Amino acid sequence: MEQSFLYSVERVYPVSIEQMWAAWTEPAQLEKWYSPTELKVVAGSASSETREGGLWAIGVDVSAHGFNAYFWGEYQLVVPNKKLVHTMHYSQDPADFELKDMTTPSHRIEIDFEERDGGTWARFSQFGEMPAEQVELTRQGMDSYFNSLEAYLQGINS
Repeated sequence: MEQSFLYSVERVYPVSIEQMWAAWTEPAQLEKWYSPTELKVVAGSASSETREGGLWAIGVDVSAHGFNAYFWGEYQLVVPNKKLVHTMHYSQDPADFELKDMTTPSHRIEIDFEERDGGTWARFSQFGEMPAEQVELTRQGMDSYFNSLEAYLQGINS
């Protein structure tokens, strides 16, 4: 089933494409940055089997608002240092996160990478169904994730 384009966020970072790829695909690195700037990742929640058919998962600690946000999915396309495509399921229920049920409604995520301007360009695009008023809020949230990625990459390269 074809899913509708919702939004994308993109930036160029002053790091090698290999560093960028590792930040998006290695669980230990994801756990250090994959959240909005004002939040953090649930300790021990990140996993990534970066191959087609492999699973990925991560939890974001939103306990200040009374819940955690859990995300998981399956890699559909993996082209090293170029492109990741995966499903993205969501729940606030830790039992759902433990089960990682791939039959629940999901979005498609495409993450593109390219060497550009002495660094690496990354673009996160989300496809699926979402109320129109939520799309811009979700894009702003992912923009904050990109801020977290920038701070993380600066920290490992300083």
